[in-house]
Amino acid sequence: MNMNTVKLATPDMPDIANRTLQSAQAKLDWVGMSNVHQPLRVKDGDQSKEVQASIQVYVNLADPLAKGIHMSRLYLILDEHAATRPLTAAGLKMLLSSVLESHHDLSTNAFVQFEFDHFVRRPALLSDNVGWASYPVMVKGTLIEGEVALELSVGVQYSSTCPCSAALARQLIQEQFESDFGRHGEVKISDVKDWLGTEEGVLATPHSQRSTAKILVRLDASQEDLPITDLINHVEGALKTPVQSAVKREDEQEFARLNGKNLMFVEDAGRRLKQALGEDERWSDYWVRIEHHESLHAHDAVGIFTKGTEDGYLPIP
Repeated sequence: MNMNTVKLATPDMPDIANRTLQSAQAKLDWVGMSNVHQPLRVKDGDQSKEVQASIQVYVNLADPLAKGIHMSRLYLILDEHAATRPLTAAGLKMLLSSVLESHHDLSTNAFVQFEFDHFVRRPALLSDNVGWASYPVMVKGTLIEGEVALELSVGVQYSSTCPCSAALARQLIQEQFESDFGRHGEVKISDVKDWLGTEEGVLATPHSQRSTAKILVRLDASQEDLPITDLINHVEGALKTPVQSAVKREDEQEFARLNGKNLMFVEDAGRRLKQALGEDERWSDYWVRIEHHESLHAHDAVGIFTKGTEDGYLPIP
């Protein structure tokens, strides 16, 4: 007998997770997987972009007699979704339904979350330079008791210049001007202009710092797409001083002008964003955390606010 042609019988493999417990045990709110890394396409408005995502996917264990869930089914559903269609708001609703259907005998709720870096090509303020800007993004969907909720979060970096520091710097410049020109009587404009161009003239500058805004919005139930770049542009347009990438001297000078024109305490930044977010009907609720990473202090200045809707987000840090 040729042993190479012999097929050995495969014994039935044990399926411990599919066994029924002898007595009812505790139900579990969520069971599943985190740190699932997959490449996928994301539909951002009219564009489709490739991203590397970290994913969490869960179902609840509603059957008290079930030993466990079928995690491999969750992974295969994620893989099939990433291979066949881009991530959209409509697609996320379908994904949640597929996740729940795969555990229809065990679960009643489903949860999926994607985290990735979103890259946008940004022009410089004045020059012809162009560079990449990166934004952390989170897309989350839940299907709980038949109700679907979709959330989108973005992080935006910007520069904030302290209004108090700017006022104190101006005062020092005024005092120095009086000291240097107070005894001259009439002063030539050309002399003042030259003086303002020296370190002795502008002897103090206000402090500014890199700042961050994290915005979480609840998308309207009828939303079909993921307005990622639109939300980022909305935030940067309200704050006026987003951080830059590839710059020349004229861009740096324009950035300095924008900072001087848009002096902001953390409260000012919060009010700007609250007004901007309140004008857009695509999100039914929002939660925002602003951090000014102080250059004067060792601590950060923080502001937190929500839309204030009934049963909506709570202003919890």
